[in-house]
Amino acid sequence: MSNNTAQAIFGGGCFWCTEAIFQDLKGVHHVESGYSGGHVKNPTYEQICGKETGHAEVIRITYDPAIISYENLLEVFWATHDPTTPNQQGNDKGPQYRSAIFYENEEQKSIAEKSLADTDASDLWPNPIVTEVSPLINYYPAEQGHQNYFKRIGNQNPYCTYVINPKVAKFKAKFGEKVK
Repeated sequence: MSNNTAQAIFGGGCFWCTEAIFQDLKGVHHVESGYSGGHVKNPTYEQICGKETGHAEVIRITYDPAIISYENLLEVFWATHDPTTPNQQGNDKGPQYRSAIFYENEEQKSIAEKSLADTDASDLWPNPIVTEVSPLINYYPAEQGHQNYFKRIGNQNPYCTYVINPKVAKFKAKFGEKVK
C-alpha cells in the first residue's frame, strides 16, 4: 500500500451488509469482502457456512487516514451492527457472523480496545459488547460473487431489500456528513 492509505479489518455479521455501509464513507478507497480469524487456508464460502473453519465474514477497508481515521471507522462499526450478540447478527447465526476487529499493529489494537471500552460504557448498546479484538493472523478474499454485492445485486435479492437497505438508510441518517 502507498503511504496515504491504511487498512482495517472488521467483522460485523454478513459481509454484504458491512461492505455496503463502508463503501459509502468519505475517505474509503476500497472495501473487499473476505474471511479472517480461522485455521483453514483459502476457505470457501461453503466451508465458512459449515461453521468449522473458525473464520468470520469480514471486510478489508482500504482508506485514507488524512480523510477518515481508524477511530472514525470504529465509530461507524459500533453504530451499524449489534456488537452485543455473540455469533449472530439478526437472523444470521453462527460463528462466521461474530463481531470482530482484527488489528494489524499495536496502535490499532490500542485504539480498538479504547474504542470498545468507551462504546461499552456509553448508552449506545444496553447490553455488554462481546466483540473479539484479535491480531490479524490471516485474511482471505471472498469469492468474486460476494464482492460489491449490494451495489451489483441490490433489490434483486430479498435479503438486500429487507436487511441491507434498512442498515444503509440508518447509516446514512446517522452519518450523513461522512457519506460520499
